[in-house]
Amino acid sequence: MAGNPFPLAKEQLLQAYRTMRTIREFEERLHIDFGRGDIPGFVHLYAGEEAAGTGIMMHLGDGDRIASTHRGHGHCIAKGVDPLAMMREIYGRSGGSCNGKGGSMHIADLSKGMMGANGILGAGAPLACGAALAARFRGKGEVAISFVGDGASNQGTFLESLNLAAVWNLPAIFVVENNGYAESTSRDYGVAVDSYVDRAAGFGLPGVTVDGTDFFAVHEAAGEIIARARKGGGPALLECKMVRFHGHFEGDAQTYRAPGELDDIRAHQDCLKKFAAAVTGAGVVSAAELQKIDHDVLGLIEKAVVEAKAAPLPTLADLTTDVYVAY
Repeated sequence: MAGNPFPLAKEQLLQAYRTMRTIREFEERLHIDFGRGDIPGFVHLYAGEEAAGTGIMMHLGDGDRIASTHRGHGHCIAKGVDPLAMMREIYGRSGGSCNGKGGSMHIADLSKGMMGANGILGAGAPLACGAALAARFRGKGEVAISFVGDGASNQGTFLESLNLAAVWNLPAIFVVENNGYAESTSRDYGVAVDSYVDRAAGFGLPGVTVDGTDFFAVHEAAGEIIARARKGGGPALLECKMVRFHGHFEGDAQTYRAPGELDDIRAHQDCLKKFAAAVTGAGVVSAAELQKIDHDVLGLIEKAVVEAKAAPLPTLADLTTDVYVAY
């Protein structure tokens, strides 16, 4: 039996693959169902980016907070939010994560430390600063993470949050998920610096850039940054260079992409294929074990869709619930 060359035990490797596969199949099913007109609202898919969310979130517990983006399904699943409740939420049904009133871009589950997806670019960064400040006062070593895309990284709220986190030495991590396009604008056109690490340095933060399609690279870098923040080392920035398999939104014609670009990234930059090749090639996990997870996940997603479609719609009385907090 070959030894395990990875920093994770076999059970953890299988869980990482299960999380990434769950995100992938969840998103691919939404791609189909949204195209049929089954899903209300708007949808932005995380397919292709699974290694980043999973590699980071494996270091977090329920007490750690994250602030997500409009492309938040993957962050939710990786943070431990129930995919069955998520599917109901996206279908706008009772029993959803927000009782069917948030939809795709506003899923939240505070019990899991998921403060919410957000349709406003860069809006999660100040929330993460607040959560990090609260964590520092609680003194339990918790951290807060803000996710932004390369487009949102140009927002004033994000840049101001970098400064605030540095000034207050907050246990906050700013993750830039750089998939190369701010909607349809190339990152090379919209960002002046060569690396987001340069942005971090400008505010006195350490930063690191990793291959966001490599689970192990993300996992290692995130682990070091998060451990540093837990010990009082302050904020940092993590740039994950990655790819998205679908458009900025469902219905995006993607005419800004070069001919053959999508086929190339699916063939050569698929984080699940990379992960599977690594763990099976090392003899730590068998192809049959991964195939069983694939089968189980497909069953879970089918169950989620069936239950979501059968669930009742929120009632008129639900409209005014969860609006105000009673102290």
